Amino acid sequence: MAGVSATAVSLALNDHPRIGQATKHRIRQIAEALHYRPNYVARSLVSSKSHTLGLVITTITNPFYPELAKGIEDKAMELGYTIILCSTNYDASHQRRLIDILRSKGVDGIIFSSVEINDPSIRGLVEDSFPFVLVNRRLLEPTIEEKVDYVVLDNFSGGYMAVNHLTSLGHRTVAIVAGPFSTSTAFERTQGARKAFDDGGESIDPRFIVECGFSKQKAYEAAKYLLSLQPPPTAIFAENDYMALGVREAVLDSGLRIPEDMALVGFDDIEASAVRGVEITTVNQKKYEMGSLAVEILVHKIENKGASVRQVVLNPEMIIRKSCGYGTPRAKGPDEPGRTAIDRPAAFLRDPRGSAVI
Repeated sequence: MAGVSATAVSLALNDHPRIGQATKHRIRQIAEALHYRPNYVARSLVSSKSHTLGLVITTITNPFYPELAKGIEDKAMELGYTIILCSTNYDASHQRRLIDILRSKGVDGIIFSSVEINDPSIRGLVEDSFPFVLVNRRLLEPTIEEKVDYVVLDNFSGGYMAVNHLTSLGHRTVAIVAGPFSTSTAFERTQGARKAFDDGGESIDPRFIVECGFSKQKAYEAAKYLLSLQPPPTAIFAENDYMALGVREAVLDSGLRIPEDMALVGFDDIEASAVRGVEITTVNQKKYEMGSLAVEILVHKIENKGASVRQVVLNPEMIIRKSCGYGTPRAKGPDEPGRTAIDRPAAFLRDPRGSAVI
């Protein structure tokens, strides 16, 4: 109908500069009238690319992941790729099944926000030279870590900042509601928190570190346990905001007030943490930026065979709201002098692999 070759039609529909604007407009009008849709299966057979990326997360119920996925999807669309979203639901064996499914569907690469510190399924992808990138996760296995691309926050410094902020406000009994130590995020945040205690000349009661997984309900139960201790902590650092919401519910259900009776700091800076009446002090994760950078790195790997490994570490930022009691002096005992607030360490303090596993 257009009176041109199939190649010219393809170039016009893909906005190639070789085709004049008038011809492009005429071809697109014809395509619209015919309700033409490209055959992406045929296209992928010719180009050996599907222009599709897999995104594997742990669970869609955590508000952190939709915010991360927004940055991933926006950048993917900008670069001409679409996303297939999959959740592992914290099941490592399911992650292996998802990898097989995504590869069988011909995705060009995979973005993971679900891997553990020593993840055997990742080793297989490295051996196959299959393009992938980690976001908000990294491996801590020296033999393979240097071969893997990732975009993460400096979680060690973030954990340090959170606890240092609470101790600078005068708290001596700070508890940590931690994620699973099999993940780099929880492991490094906890090690950073421990470093803050060490630098302040304080020790932490082992009972005050509770590993409960990145779960709101489990964080609620962990907080109830902490409140039952004698004496209970005066402040809690929850290692993500979803957990902090669970801790908040437990404290309020116990008839206590935040921050008057219990100070609370989270991690991630999800939208819900800023809602009026909630207003949780937190460490900003730069979720959108992490997602966007991960896509850029992955697409570069897909389109440039043999591209060098890129490992990006973003700096955390303390977001001070009302849940920590900042600006409201806490009643201090005779042996608790006031402190000058130091919200952020100058740099990454030490490699967490130098510390013992908790």
